[in-house]
This record gives sequence, C-alpha cells and structure tokens, in this order.
Amino acid sequence: MAGEVSPWVRFRGASVLYLLMQFSSSLLENAVNEFAKLPGIGKKTALRLVLYLLKQDTKEVGQFSEVIARMRSEIKFCQRCHNVADGDICSICANSMRKQEVICVVESIRDVIAIESTQQFNGTYHVLGGIISPLDGVGPDQLSIESLVCRVLKEKTEEIIFALNPNIQGDTTIYYIQKKLQSFHTRITTIARGIAFGGELEYADEMTLARSLQNRLPVENYVSGR
Repeated sequence: MAGEVSPWVRFRGASVLYLLMQFSSSLLENAVNEFAKLPGIGKKTALRLVLYLLKQDTKEVGQFSEVIARMRSEIKFCQRCHNVADGDICSICANSMRKQEVICVVESIRDVIAIESTQQFNGTYHVLGGIISPLDGVGPDQLSIESLVCRVLKEKTEEIIFALNPNIQGDTTIYYIQKKLQSFHTRITTIARGIAFGGELEYADEMTLARSLQNRLPVENYVSGR
C-alpha cells in the first residue's frame, strides 16, 4: 500500500542509524557491543539498556554484574537429571514429596520451567540437552540418553513421560529412547497432542488434526477437564 515502509527498509534504516552513531566513550561502545551479543538484542536495544544502567546507582549496577557473574561461575547441573542446581542435586530431585518413580523427559531447562509453571506435574525430570537432529549434527551420543537408561535401571522407574516438541526430530528422539528402554518393565507415555484451545481447525496442519482424531476424548471427559 502507498505510504507504507517495507520491513527491509526499516531494518536497513536502523542498521544505518547505528553505523552513524558516534560514541564519545569506548567504554560505552564496548558495553553496547557486549549486550548486543545476547539473543534477541539488537544494537539499538543494547544502547538503550546500557544508557539505562548509566542512570542507576553504581552500587546497584555492581550488584547486577555480581549476580550475573556468580550465576555463571557457581551454578551447577544436577548429577541425576541435568537440570540447573545450586548443588550436586537439584531441588526437584531432592524433594521427597515428589513422585521419584515418574520421570518426565524434556529437551531443555526451559521446558522444565514451563511444565513447573503449570503446577500439574509432581514427578521428576530428565533434561536431554537437545533432540536427535542429523541435519544439525546432533546425534544420540551428544545427549544425556545413556544416563537416562542407567537411571531407569537403577531407580526402578515406573513411568517415563516424553514431553518433547511435536516434530520429526522430537518423534525420532522418542522412538530411539523407547527402543533403548523396551526391555525394561517401565510404562512409556507421551504428553497429549492436538488442537490448541481457542485455535481454529482450518489453520491446523494434517498431522495435528490426525492425532487429535486418534486421541479423541468422551465429551464428558472434555467438559469436566475444562
């Protein structure tokens, strides 16, 4: 439409604007460059963040940088589930009130946080650290699959719940691990997949629709679960 500026023009304009910036301080410029290395942070946003910090009290900025530095140097990964922890074992694995015999297998730490936010799961987790993706050069040996197998064997796990992304890589990972665990007497399940609440059928892909039909529920169960 007439009068509209294309996203590409806006992008180039922002890039040119940054290139035209003249920093009177190399310290300021270096700080902007470091912030811009963060994912999702462009040069303009980095500059805004740095200028915000300049307005804060020196003590507060020092505390901010100290917290970041301590997080990176002192944080550990749970020896049991590979989740982030302050010690050798994370708070979830150390919680005796949780169902230790149930393991939810996830791709990353972000997935643990997402599931915990629902407050609907009371078991433990196992973070794979990724999913099998040959095109990206990620194979089974690069993931924490063997530690999961050893854990199931030692702890006599009753159920494994896969909570991986519903795509080819996720399904490949599930199939591979399921084959590794097929000799164990462990129940293996995956989280339900289907049409999202509030979504429209015409925008759903064929695989999602097919799985929604295969995993259909009695109406009384659907109504009571809302």
